[in-house]
Amino acid sequence: MKTLTALKKITALALVLLVTLSCSSDDDNTTPSPAPQAKSIVEIALETPELSTLVQALVRADGNLVDVLEGDGPFTVLAPTNAAFTAFLNANGFASLEDVPTDVLSQVLLNHVIMADVKAADLQAQGTGYASGSATSAAGLNISLYFDATNGVRFNNTATVTTADVNASNGTIHIINAVIGLPDIVDHAIMNDSFSSLVTALGAADDDGMGNNLVSTLRGAGPFTVLAPNNDAFETFLDGTPLGSVDTAALRVLLLNHVIGAAINADFLIDAGSGYTFTSAMGPNDNNISIYYDTTDGVTFNGISSVFQADVVGTNGIIHAVDTVIDIPTVVTFAVADPLFDTLQAALTDLTPGTDFAEILSRTTGSNADGINPNYTVFAPTNDAFDALIEDLGGVPAEPTLTAVLLYHVASEANITSGDLMTGANPVTSLQGGVFTLNVPGTGDNIADITDGSGATDIGVVAVDVQAGNGVIHVLNKVMLPN
Repeated sequence: MKTLTALKKITALALVLLVTLSCSSDDDNTTPSPAPQAKSIVEIALETPELSTLVQALVRADGNLVDVLEGDGPFTVLAPTNAAFTAFLNANGFASLEDVPTDVLSQVLLNHVIMADVKAADLQAQGTGYASGSATSAAGLNISLYFDATNGVRFNNTATVTTADVNASNGTIHIINAVIGLPDIVDHAIMNDSFSSLVTALGAADDDGMGNNLVSTLRGAGPFTVLAPNNDAFETFLDGTPLGSVDTAALRVLLLNHVIGAAINADFLIDAGSGYTFTSAMGPNDNNISIYYDTTDGVTFNGISSVFQADVVGTNGIIHAVDTVIDIPTVVTFAVADPLFDTLQAALTDLTPGTDFAEILSRTTGSNADGINPNYTVFAPTNDAFDALIEDLGGVPAEPTLTAVLLYHVASEANITSGDLMTGANPVTSLQGGVFTLNVPGTGDNIADITDGSGATDIGVVAVDVQAGNGVIHVLNKVMLPN
C-alpha cells in the first residue's frame, strides 16, 4: 500500500511539473507564427500549369515583362491559358511562340495588363464599359479594353473569364480562355453593340473609287479620331427612314464628317477650350469641312452633339461616342454654334425679321427665285465688332440699314477661301451690290486688310476658312459699311 501511495504521489508530481513546464514554454513564445505571405502575380503564374505558355511569353517579350509584373503594382492581369495561346498562334500563322516578333508579343501581352486592382465585382457593378490596358497606340495612348459583365465577364467580345479574382500580393489575376488581340478603331466599333448602326452604315457607304469602303479605310494606319454616333443617335437622325434607303454617296460624306485625320483625345480638346478643326468630308471645291468643338460644358461638336464616352483608344486612333449624328454644316450652323457670332446670329434673325437670313444661308442648292444661291462666302464680324458699331452709331441700326449691312458681308455663288485670295488686292461683290477690296497680306496680326465702301481701311480678317457644306466663313474684327 505504501508503495502504491508513493507511486500515485510521484505521478501527480510529474503531471504538475509537466503542466508547469508547458505553461512556462507558452509564456516564452507570446508572438504568433507569421501568416504565409501572399504570392506575387508572377509566382502564382509559375505555379499554375495552365499558364506556363504565358510565363514563357512574358520572359521572351521585349523588356522582360516578368520583372515588370514582379513590381509593386497594383496590376490586374488577364491571363490566357496554354490552349488560348495555341489558338492565337494558329490563327495568326505562327508555328510557335518563338516566331512572334518580340515587340509585337510585348504589346499583345501589355494589352492584358490593367494598371489597377480590378475585381470581377467591380466590372459587374458597371455592367459594360472600358478600361485602359498597358499596350500603346501609334499616338502613344493606352489602348482600351471593352468589358461586358452582364453575363459572366468578357473582354473585347473575345475572351471570357474562366477563373476570376486570383488574389496576389501585387494585384489580381483573371484567367481567360483567349488571347486578346490589339484592336483598331473598327474592332472597337464592332465589339460594342451600341455602334451596330454605325458599323452597318460604314459598310454601306460608297467606296473611295478604288474599292475601299469606309471600314477598310478606317482600318488603315491613321491616325483617326472618330465621333461615333450610337444606335439611338442614328434612329433619331433617320426618323423612320431605313438606312438602306439613304443615298450611299451622301452617306459617305455624312460619315466622313465624323472622322478627323488625327488622334485627338478629350484632354487636348479641354485644354484648347473651343475652336475649329477639319473633318475628312469634302465640301465645295474639294475643301475639307470644318467642325466646331466646345468644352464649356462637357465636349460638344457643332453645338448639337455631345460626347458621352471619351477616349476609346485603338491601335490607329480614338473613338469618342456621341449622342447625335452630326449633319453636314451650313454657314448658319457655325453662326449658331460659335458664341463668337452670337450678335451676328441675333442680327440675322431677331433684328431683321423682314429677311429670312436663316433660310437663305441654309440653302444647299441653286436656281432660287430670288437669285441668291450657294455657295456663300461670309465675312462674319465678331461680337466685339458689332459692339463697336453700336457704340459708334449710338444704338442698333434700323432694320433696313442693318439688312443692307448684313447683305454687304455675303458674296454668293462663290466659295472664296484664303488660298483663292492669293496676293494683292482682290475686289469682292456682295449680295448688297456694293464692292469691297481685300488686300493680302494684311498688316499686323491681320491675315488680310479690307477697304469697305465707306473708305475704312482698318478692317482686318483675323481668321479664315471655316468651311461649311454650302460656303465658307472668314472672321472680321470690324463691321464693314457699304457707304
